[in-house]
Amino acid sequence: MLDMSKRFAYNEDHDMFRDTVRKVFAEHMTPYLEQHEAEGIVGREAWKALGEAGMLCPTVAEENGGLGLDFGYNAVIAEELSYLGSSAGFTLQNDITANYFERLGTPEQKAKYLPGMISGDIITAIAMTEPGAGSDLQGVRTTAKRDGDDYIINGSKTYITNGQNCDVVIVVAKTNPAEGAKGTSLILVDAGTPGFERGRNLDKIGQHSADTSELFFTDVRVPKENLLGQEGRGFIHLMEELPQERISIAIGCQAGAQRAFDEAVSFTKERKAFGQTVFEFQNTKFTLAGIAAELQVGWAHIDWALKRHIAGELTTAEASSAKLWHTELQGRVCDAALQLHGGAGYMNEYMIARLWRDARVTRIFGGTSEIMKEVISRSI
Repeated sequence: MLDMSKRFAYNEDHDMFRDTVRKVFAEHMTPYLEQHEAEGIVGREAWKALGEAGMLCPTVAEENGGLGLDFGYNAVIAEELSYLGSSAGFTLQNDITANYFERLGTPEQKAKYLPGMISGDIITAIAMTEPGAGSDLQGVRTTAKRDGDDYIINGSKTYITNGQNCDVVIVVAKTNPAEGAKGTSLILVDAGTPGFERGRNLDKIGQHSADTSELFFTDVRVPKENLLGQEGRGFIHLMEELPQERISIAIGCQAGAQRAFDEAVSFTKERKAFGQTVFEFQNTKFTLAGIAAELQVGWAHIDWALKRHIAGELTTAEASSAKLWHTELQGRVCDAALQLHGGAGYMNEYMIARLWRDARVTRIFGGTSEIMKEVISRSI
């Protein structure tokens, strides 16, 4: 269990909410973790359970059907989900897509989607990455051409979280390819629209509970009212949301690193070798001491960044720094923790194996570590 005694980003209301989150996860997630991993997807019953508990899109304003809470509540969910060892796509809906709908959506779009997103009846995805366009979002080749009062979408996307489950996708497409980034727009595509097809649930190294898919668009016709935000400003809309996505990833990584450390401490204090516990060896104690120091620094930084984000002060460079540092930290901690498990750490029956393999992609999605350094360097 995460130790909250030394945290300074949260108040009593956040702490009470955390108790609720832990209870809901204990009932609706923990017993099914292995099933989610094996099936490669989290069932809708879990989404609806979170919705009933107020754990989906809690920051959405009351006038849009939400609770109107601050981002700290999202952070609580992200921390507890990561510490649990689940890669379910709840945080994508809470921390990313909900903001797009609330900030950019028309009254009609908000009324159509937000209530269902809050209840868990509507699951969302955002389709940026393509087979030939990952970090370079300006290189997107999917097109959305105007045809009277409609857009006709053609193209394909890959590595899309919630791709199998989603009821609606925010598609990043070129409405004016000649304009480059300025010709990019965001278009909503509902599941079941003719020409929209899901590919396979991708076979990943880790994060098996997260359904991650290819999506295909062949002459998909949607009304012009499905434009989210302003035409030609899609790239700007994406850039405006990236800081929150990156602090969200950083928060989850810090909690995941803490779980890996806790697993290593527990294992080494029980496992015996050469007549003593593995923990009693100086190498083990020094390794864990070094990790403990890094985690202490990490939690202090998370709380600092979280408070700045809630206050609307966190910069793009600061969010990118957080994403870079905490994802790299998680990688180091998980690797060291697995090593302390010895051969057991390589067995899937041990939690550390899942934590280790799930951690690897965090240095890639949401902006690679290399891209984070590029973003940070621009502020220097």
